[in-house]
Amino acid sequence: MKRSEFTQIILHHHMPTEPQQTRATAFAPINIALSKYWGKRNSELNLPVTSSLSITIPTKGSKTTLVWTSQQTQDSIVFNGEEIDRHSVLAQGITQFFDLFRPTHRWHLHTIIETNIALAAGFASSASGFAALALAMNDLFAWRLELSTLSMLARLGSGSATRSLWTGFVEWHCGQRDDGMDSYAAPLLEHWPEFCVGLLDIRTTEKPISSRKAMQDTMNTTSLYSCWPEKATHDIRLLKHAIDQKDFSLLGSVAEQNALTMHAIMLSSWPPICYFLPDTIAAIQRVWALRQTGLDLYFTQDAGPNLVLLFLKKDANTVKQSFPNVEIVSIFDDRIKP
Repeated sequence: MKRSEFTQIILHHHMPTEPQQTRATAFAPINIALSKYWGKRNSELNLPVTSSLSITIPTKGSKTTLVWTSQQTQDSIVFNGEEIDRHSVLAQGITQFFDLFRPTHRWHLHTIIETNIALAAGFASSASGFAALALAMNDLFAWRLELSTLSMLARLGSGSATRSLWTGFVEWHCGQRDDGMDSYAAPLLEHWPEFCVGLLDIRTTEKPISSRKAMQDTMNTTSLYSCWPEKATHDIRLLKHAIDQKDFSLLGSVAEQNALTMHAIMLSSWPPICYFLPDTIAAIQRVWALRQTGLDLYFTQDAGPNLVLLFLKKDANTVKQSFPNVEIVSIFDDRIKP
């Protein structure tokens, strides 16, 4: 099944010939996987080999405004105040996403994106970007879709976008169906006020190899990938138990090992895929040294050099002292407003 066919099935009762209003705005946060999405069973529909589980970072993400006029003859995009070339990778990705929803009458949109996270640096910028696009389109076209259904549409732009439509802990169910209709995300109901993360920027420039290519190369070139599905499935069970029991040490150790396993598999690819920089390794070793002193501190790392530290609120001051440049986020702080 092609992506365009998938969207037609989802929207068969909702697809208007043009937007139903002239403007719509939506915000979607980034999410950081505690058990990673690494590997696709269907690249066309972005269907994952395994389920994954993430934590949303509510203070970081993308605010996207879609503007429609009947006179607009091509898509245009303004990113953080600057109009971008429509032939750029970012513009092409957005235009191709819009193409999935254009009927015979080819409407075009002016897209205004404001983000406070580095693009393509390993902090899930594409996840928040495509989730915000899906939310804004739902409003602009008056689809009135449930979030679980929107998560499947966002998935077509970026797999991880599936998990960026909620706050807190979110699970992306891998599903079993070939048509992808059972591969969607859903939030976990657990509230954990003491849970904190620390965003540790190692480098915020664009990474040398995209997550999409790294994922495919890993699956194609290393025999170690065969151990990943069982590992990821087992880790999700442990993480959900840890969240339910508020067992932070279990959650931290599983998340850290899951990330290291993913990166170890990448290192065994050919040619090797390595997102570690010297400062990444130094920060990891500092985490391990602090843990030896009794500090309940762990990390996770997506496909990039940056780290996300995991700890409880009671240890926030110690973490800040040890990593002065870290940005601490209290995930379940009700005062946070996007």
